[in-house]
Amino acid sequence: MHHIVSDGWSSGVLVGELAALYEAYGGGGESPLEELPVQYGDYAVWQREHLTGEALETQLGYWKKQLADAPQALELPTARPRSVAQTFRGGREELTLSPQLTGWLKALSRGEGATLYMTLLAAFDVLLWRYSGQADILVGSPIANRNRAETEGLVGFFVNTLVLRARLDERRSFRELLAQVKEVCLEAYAHQDVPFEKLVEELQPERSLSHTPFFQVMFALQNAPMSALKLEDLKLSLTDLPGETAKFDLTLSLEETRGGLSGALEYNRDLFDATLVRQMAGHYRRLLESVVEDADSPLSALTMLGAEERRRLLVEWNDTRYGDAPSACAHQEFERQAALTPEVDAVVSERERLTYGELNRRANRLAHHLRTFGVGPETPVCVCVERSAELLIGILAVAKAGGAYVPLDPSYPAGRLSFMLRDSRAPVLVTRERTLALFDGCEAAPVLLDRDAETIARQSDENPRSEVLPANLAYVIYTSGSTGTPKGVMVSHASLMNLIGWYRRTSPVAPGERVAQLSGVGFDASVFELWPNLTGGMTSHLPDEETRLAPEKLRDWLVSSRVNACFAPTPLAELILTLDWPADTPLRALYTGGDTLHHFPAASLPFEVWNSYGPTENTVIATSGRVTPEDAAASYAPHIGRPVDNVEVYLLDRNMGPVPAGVRGELYVGGLSLARGYAGRPAPTAEAFVPHPFSDSPGARLYRTGDAARYLPDGRIEFLGRLDSQVKIRGFRVELGEIEAVLTRHEDVREAVVVCDEVRPGEPRLTAYLAPEPEAEPSPEKLRAYLTDKLPEYMLPSAFVVMERLPLNANGKIDRRALPAPSASDLAHGGAYVAPATELERVVAKLWQDLLGVERVGVNDNFFDLGGHSLLIIRMHGALRELLGREIAVVELFKYPTVSALARHLGREEGAAEPDGQSPNRLRGEARRESAGRRARGRGLPV
Repeated sequence: MHHIVSDGWSSGVLVGELAALYEAYGGGGESPLEELPVQYGDYAVWQREHLTGEALETQLGYWKKQLADAPQALELPTARPRSVAQTFRGGREELTLSPQLTGWLKALSRGEGATLYMTLLAAFDVLLWRYSGQADILVGSPIANRNRAETEGLVGFFVNTLVLRARLDERRSFRELLAQVKEVCLEAYAHQDVPFEKLVEELQPERSLSHTPFFQVMFALQNAPMSALKLEDLKLSLTDLPGETAKFDLTLSLEETRGGLSGALEYNRDLFDATLVRQMAGHYRRLLESVVEDADSPLSALTMLGAEERRRLLVEWNDTRYGDAPSACAHQEFERQAALTPEVDAVVSERERLTYGELNRRANRLAHHLRTFGVGPETPVCVCVERSAELLIGILAVAKAGGAYVPLDPSYPAGRLSFMLRDSRAPVLVTRERTLALFDGCEAAPVLLDRDAETIARQSDENPRSEVLPANLAYVIYTSGSTGTPKGVMVSHASLMNLIGWYRRTSPVAPGERVAQLSGVGFDASVFELWPNLTGGMTSHLPDEETRLAPEKLRDWLVSSRVNACFAPTPLAELILTLDWPADTPLRALYTGGDTLHHFPAASLPFEVWNSYGPTENTVIATSGRVTPEDAAASYAPHIGRPVDNVEVYLLDRNMGPVPAGVRGELYVGGLSLARGYAGRPAPTAEAFVPHPFSDSPGARLYRTGDAARYLPDGRIEFLGRLDSQVKIRGFRVELGEIEAVLTRHEDVREAVVVCDEVRPGEPRLTAYLAPEPEAEPSPEKLRAYLTDKLPEYMLPSAFVVMERLPLNANGKIDRRALPAPSASDLAHGGAYVAPATELERVVAKLWQDLLGVERVGVNDNFFDLGGHSLLIIRMHGALRELLGREIAVVELFKYPTVSALARHLGREEGAAEPDGQSPNRLRGEARRESAGRRARGRGLPV
């Protein structure tokens, strides 16, 4: 058997000529083929002469208009991030369409005056839209370019590549999309003479080594008629060359055969896994079936999921039901535990140690005292106490009295605290005398734990008779609000008990063992740290403020305190995971959440790492899962696990339809842990808590988180970030709209927009852009001082860019891409710039530049005014200790926040100053500095 290899450009002509020559020569005759009128060289000369002047301008004019403002890349979901330089390792997934389906597609095409090619391309556009979420799709397509009779039988490279653009509107029908694709194709055919290389040269798209210009996906249909592969005494067959390279990210090639349409998806193996491409092939086939069933359906209604796949996404991966509905409340579970283990330590801090019995009695006294103020079921009570045993007493007492506690962090600005107190409509405020001054015009009755101590002590030690049911409110915790005001999330005892039940069922920590309590009271992680542990008989250990923020000190404290489980917000956890740990570390589980985890744990860690996800609106945790070093092979970001007990998680598209595994979707949460809504805000509640489209239970709702995620093939979930302007700053959820709303209330500010970018991966920075009122001149220092009184420290922008007007796009909206990068003058500096003079000042200033990502730091600049925060203080602490070769207390870095003050302090610590202002024990020359720099860089620290 002999094989002829063909590239398919004119196989019919080639085989026909070969058959004629074979037959003629076999019989001793002459060649029957006529002389060609032109040669390929003639065509090349004609093309060069033709594509000049007006003809070229006409052709290029079309493409310039057609590709204006086109997206730079099609961002399909990939298993691995795109590399800096494009790679070409290829894989191949076969695809066949039945003769029946092929016939239906041909009939649809004829009815619309289109070709089969156009119909297949339109469906491919829909598939790419569904997978990428981009409605502006560019696809490359080869064209034979033999549009003149003289070239039909000519051997040579005529093939050109066309860029076919489709703009999809989910409300339009497939029939309407096909009409658009038909028009685009016909226009492209009429302007096909410009070689693709010339198009790139003339239009100058943004170039990148990581992907091809204009398009990254190719579509081809080979449907030219083929001559019979038959000679007198020879049998011929077509042979596909093995595809081990991928010229593009993805190429769909189809060919008409007697058995219908067949072909393959060729893909880049460094981007895609075979599982995802196999799934895409199946979805393309299902889309085509949906198209022929009803071409008038809106694009959003076209089905690409099969029944089995839909069941897996909606039912099997949400099969989380466990246990019966809660019959008790959290404080009642605590009382039961206190009766079982009254002598076991419940809470241990630097200042005191309380057993379960003592904690229960003190909480009972305060609860009875609160009852005298009318506290009962559904009564909100604000508790504003720093992390301490008294905080636990206050929270327990509110629950025992029947009320719902509203935690307020004393470190928040007075204005924010006063707003929360008023907004919650709490009739009672539990706090201390020195903290009461933060609440301007407080209308709530104050219960002061220090001043009223004697009165409280005279109350009964007995458990108050509880009238609270699981359906009653347990707590209200405030989150950032997109309207410029925080919102109070209302959580019931039933939802809280579901969290407790899941943790106690899955936690490796047994009653009597030790847990850490690190979170601030305003962070909903404090709920996770408090209630499961106190109802489960664990001992809560509270480190001091400096220890809980310093990774190395925290590690040493966890080891020395023999803590068995600990929760740490994601930014702090990532620093902890980089440390060396003794093999006999008592810690068995580190829980983290609140932000994107960027790194997988090392195999050498002696404890498990559990990554969790959950909006405040769903009782702290919605999903959780153990993250291992081996998981890095499955995804390029640590997953957030699966839904916890009695919680449902759905990844949906814009029309609330389920997205397939691997595809980005918005994360919706439902189930027993769902909050009631926002206190006193029915409209925002209705907008965020939407009817449950997959439930038969009356009144069932889902919370739309605004977060993006995707399923891994086994059902675990990978978090992808925010869909909107809500961002995570050091574990806190921040609505950029809230900062913008507060900024625009300043008398000098007309309009403002706040954006979040990263100085370096994992280190977000807020930048405020604003247009001032006429004749106003707001300075960064003035604006930061204004916001400091109204927003928590983590919500303060690092830079303030003042512009005459904010740039707008064609739709009249603010064009965020046109906002300039902040300069050194946009940062809140401490007055006029004064350059560092001493060696220590230069060391500190350079370190701050690297940490904060700013161009210039003067001696009077304040670390926090430049955008610094507590976690960056910890990095500065480690770098300074390494550079100076001695211990420095973290608290000193908070006490001396300017370059000059810190340098003076460090100089005093090293010894008396020399005449030039430098200490006798200063860094010893360039060699020592470079050596320290190498050590710092080796540990991943800025130098």
